[in-house]
Amino acid sequence: MGGKEHVVKVIDWSAEFDEGRGGRKLLRIKITAEVDCVKSDYEITYGRYGRRNAAVGFAAAWADAPGGRKTDVERFSALVKALTGREPGVYRIKDGRIKI
Repeated sequence: MGGKEHVVKVIDWSAEFDEGRGGRKLLRIKITAEVDCVKSDYEITYGRYGRRNAAVGFAAAWADAPGGRKTDVERFSALVKALTGREPGVYRIKDGRIKI
């Protein structure tokens, strides 16, 4: 990730269906992992959106995570890359949030 190596250890995970706003079905994947010796809980939410009904996943980084939001984004991106082999897109929103 960005020229750095990260040590990733998945401790636990779960997946469940949920109902979002407007009755839309969502898939929530919760992962407990240790990335660079920092244990955290991560959540990815998938749903179908748009005219094409495309499956899209969203995740958020938390400011109260050890090291702050930017470091949490880096650790979460390393986790996603370790699990999928692909680096996720990271987008900054005007209100200070970061979407992964």
